[in-house]
Amino acid sequence: MLAVLGLQASSERVYRAMLARPESGVMDLADALGMTETDVREALDQLFELSLIRASADRPDGLHVISPEVGLQQALARQQAELARRQQQVVECQSAVMQLIDDFGAARQDTAGSTVRAFVGMDAVRDKLDQLGREAQFEILTFMPGGAQSPAALEHAQRNDLSLLRRGVRLRGIGLDSIRNDAATLAHAQFLTDNGGDFRTTPTLPPRMILADRRAALVPIDPHNSRKGVLELTGSGIVMPMLALFDQIWELATPFGATNDPDREGLTKQEQVLLQLLAQGLTDEAAATRLGVSQRTARRMMSGLMERLEARSRFEAGLKAAQRGWL
Repeated sequence: MLAVLGLQASSERVYRAMLARPESGVMDLADALGMTETDVREALDQLFELSLIRASADRPDGLHVISPEVGLQQALARQQAELARRQQQVVECQSAVMQLIDDFGAARQDTAGSTVRAFVGMDAVRDKLDQLGREAQFEILTFMPGGAQSPAALEHAQRNDLSLLRRGVRLRGIGLDSIRNDAATLAHAQFLTDNGGDFRTTPTLPPRMILADRRAALVPIDPHNSRKGVLELTGSGIVMPMLALFDQIWELATPFGATNDPDREGLTKQEQVLLQLLAQGLTDEAAATRLGVSQRTARRMMSGLMERLEARSRFEAGLKAAQRGWL
């Protein structure tokens, strides 16, 4: 009933039970509701996030449930504010798209030499990549987000990469750390480095991007679905910031073949970024997408972190991670 406020059904059951029996602990709630302790703790995590419960000021290690007239009104106000924010984003996005169409829709060249051209669909994208491979003179730089790549994409990339390398074009690519667990994508990275290219990995990446000869960039029309097509951008005012971004991430990325050494107290870079993403309020699904791993893998990583932190809930894990300087 309260799902519109972001409250899952299991969390609502726990909230109602706590309103009826404020002194109940985790085991009491689990027994009364026929739920596992893990499910109850996950529900409590969500109730903490929605400010429907808080740590009790009167009972050490106890919880205080917020009354509906206060807690749910606050949750409703947050939903209304979020709706207004999204509506404003839609208006701004529509305005930006219309301006882009007006300014660059016909791929005309402005006084600064900048152009934007659209290539819609995978056939058009592959034709453009082939053309880019034929015309590149000295360098191709690539962001490869999304984790494991499809066999078709890898086959096409390998064919183009080999042609470029034979002509002496320098190739540098950055993928996600998660590809180190995918044999096919890992083999492509090995192929690239064996033939004179450079490849590094990092926990997260911006959307897919290809930079050619420091003069042109290809970016997806839809960052969430690269199969819809790409935009070709030219002009120093557009390309130079993208080059700077690539160079910054390249310096921080782990070279292929090097171990992704754990950092603070045994944390890998991927685990550090996972903690940061969850601390920012991202869901398991959103964090997994950013890391290029499955939701199951993200949950398994988080479970391992909670065990190392000796935390019984994500709320407690966040507190302990911050106390250790992990966030």
